[in-house]
Amino acid sequence: MTITIASLTPLVAILFGILILIFPRLLNYLIALYLILSGLMGLGLVG
Repeated sequence: MTITIASLTPLVAILFGILILIFPRLLNYLIALYLILSGLMGLGLVG
């Protein structure tokens, strides 16, 4: 199984959603990290 950007983004979203449910104070940091990672993946710099 090859991990691509298309399959990695939903997995990251699910992971961050679970972490937000467990630790609501992490919301701002997780959203910022998600946006940075998705932007880097969109540019082709990561993944």
